[in-house]
Amino acid sequence: MSSDSPKVVAAACDGACSGNPGPGGWGALLRFADGSVREFGGAEANTTNNRMELTAALTLLEQLAVLPRDPGLSIRTDSKYLIDGFSTWINGWKRKGWRTASGSPVLNRDLWEALDAARIQGLPLTYVKGHSGDPDNDRCDAIAVAFSKGQIPQLAQGDYGGLMVSEPAPAVDLAPAALQQLLSRLELADRLAQGGYGLSLTELAQLVEMPLKTLEARDASWRWRDWQVSPVGDGRWQLRREAPGSGQDQGEDRQDG
Repeated sequence: MSSDSPKVVAAACDGACSGNPGPGGWGALLRFADGSVREFGGAEANTTNNRMELTAALTLLEQLAVLPRDPGLSIRTDSKYLIDGFSTWINGWKRKGWRTASGSPVLNRDLWEALDAARIQGLPLTYVKGHSGDPDNDRCDAIAVAFSKGQIPQLAQGDYGGLMVSEPAPAVDLAPAALQQLLSRLELADRLAQGGYGLSLTELAQLVEMPLKTLEARDASWRWRDWQVSPVGDGRWQLRREAPGSGQDQGEDRQDG
């Protein structure tokens, strides 16, 4: 396992298919402790939604096998088929020679065997409801849907259709590390604002690098850098990009970067 990379702190995956069977796509992402993101995706001309879900999860397991991970990391997915199969059903399938309880062959056996071989002890799958405003799930869904429609979305540090990301180019010291990390956070804020995503208070605190207790005391809109941060209900907050020079600072803590 490489010790040079920052720890992976979040992982998510999703699959999509038009017709089922039909043209399909999958999307996945890894989020790192330094604020960087790696995204993955691919397409198949004739497949099923379940195969795309399994392919996305397999990609993450292969990546995570060689990356340092946060102890509390889990792979977030909206596929109960993936979670139940990987966590429970697969044990019975193997005992029965890859047959279901009714005696029929297990569908997608090739992918299930690959997933079982890539299993990482202590790394669970966690269910997240699809289209519920979860930013990482929504992003993976957008990648998967785009590929299923024959589009090639721009992936953060990722290669089209590949299980591996390209090695970073030799470092060129164009700016101090702190400024590079700030740029990554600002780019992420722009994407969140454009997508209209709702952030939990914990996610917001990580983005703006403010203490959680400071944000817990706020219940009205406030300004962070070039974004208006507003409550949208259910404990979530939304960013909206404001025109340069509009408004006054409303509680931005400059020292938090």
